[in-house]
Amino acid sequence: MGLFDFLLAKKQTAAVAKDRLRIIVAHERVSRNGPDYLPLLQRELLEVIRKYVNVDAESVKVDLLNEGDNKVLDISVALPEAAPRA
Repeated sequence: MGLFDFLLAKKQTAAVAKDRLRIIVAHERVSRNGPDYLPLLQRELLEVIRKYVNVDAESVKVDLLNEGDNKVLDISVALPEAAPRA
């Protein structure tokens, strides 16, 4: 019976792990408060901006805001200070 109990325990552990993963994924979706495409949009914007200005990943922020009945895409880019001209 010990082997049977061992196999059954794995199934219960897997079910618990699956439930925990579902909770984590649901929490992440709620905490992001935005659609799934926002991280991809942020990466693509960073790639385009880097063609013209040297910025790091933390310089580009993309958020989806609610303003009344509308959703507003808020894009913020912190540009580096320009070097003084001689």
